Amino acid sequence: MLQKLKLLAIFLIMGITVYAQDQYLTAKSEDLEKTYISQKTYKVKDFPQKFNVDKPKNIILLIGDGMGVSQVFAGLTANKGRLFLENCKYIGFSKTSSGDNYITDSGAGGTALSTGVKTYNGAIGVDMNKNPVRTILQEASEKGLATGLVSSSAITHATPASFISHQASRSSYEDIATDFLKTDIDVFIGGGLDHFAKREDGRNLVEELKNKGYQVETEINKIKKVKKGKLAGLAAEVHTGRMSERGDILPVATETAINILSNNKNGFFLMVEGSQIDWGGHAGSTIYVVEDMLDFDQVIGKALEFAAKDKETLVIVTSDHETGGMAITGGSFEDGVVKAAFPTGGHTAVMVPIFSYGPGAEEFIGIMENTEVHAKMKKLLLGN
Repeated sequence: MLQKLKLLAIFLIMGITVYAQDQYLTAKSEDLEKTYISQKTYKVKDFPQKFNVDKPKNIILLIGDGMGVSQVFAGLTANKGRLFLENCKYIGFSKTSSGDNYITDSGAGGTALSTGVKTYNGAIGVDMNKNPVRTILQEASEKGLATGLVSSSAITHATPASFISHQASRSSYEDIATDFLKTDIDVFIGGGLDHFAKREDGRNLVEELKNKGYQVETEINKIKKVKKGKLAGLAAEVHTGRMSERGDILPVATETAINILSNNKNGFFLMVEGSQIDWGGHAGSTIYVVEDMLDFDQVIGKALEFAAKDKETLVIVTSDHETGGMAITGGSFEDGVVKAAFPTGGHTAVMVPIFSYGPGAEEFIGIMENTEVHAKMKKLLLGN
């Protein structure tokens, strides 16, 4: 009887963890969340378009999960006509279908960008036959570049996971966390503390990270003070909250990661995900989408500010897929008002935009497969 109770407790814990990880999929929008009304705007800078090299020393890949053209335009309208994103003068489009489905999920979409291989929905860093495929982050690390991941979701969630882990299923969160210990990644910041510290197998990966030389911090005020070395910032038990709860964690974490990684004279690769644009689309909430689109644009601003000063950094902004089929049905630039409708609570198959700034930006124009984004980044940064 005691053994049965123990098993029941384990299954309940596992069920709660999976629910906490994926509850955004069942979120619903209130009627009031169909219209966004601007409370305040931020000033957008124009950055110079002159660079010192033809090929980048560093690449910052910014992925707005679920971000299509409508989400971008909603953010532009809400900030009364300006976004940092407009500094990216080279624009293309990515076809996002996965290896087994017309409509991709974030696991297959992230894996296509990270490895250059089309795979099945739910895959993390593996091909159609579930064989591991090296990611651009891993290859950059092997060539002596610094590497990092930042996300407003759990760092073990599908998109960041696809750059560092190799698992047959995106829901293998604890196995994904374990894969971090198999790499030499320099910086990772996001949620997901429970997958490192409260595990079914009893391992304490936080202590193992410390033993590998990582500074492990769980508060953004401490995370942002780290200037060098290896950093594991686990700022939430699972996901960080909505903007009203998490504040400016994502832009601050991005700036922190850039500051640390830029200490490496060989260069760096950094992927930053604005995770919750997607979640707003799943919820059918205009407010949620716009809040996170504006947050992501301020992340873009941090990346562009560094790239403009550095003059050797390529910034790429794209998405793994669009979510919600967002249609803008009304609005006002003067008042920062956005009205929208969402015909689906899931992903769609439409092409997503690619914006780029810096040396090599001209490579990312036209219509291409999402796997070509990987191929172009790899050629520019690693020379192969």
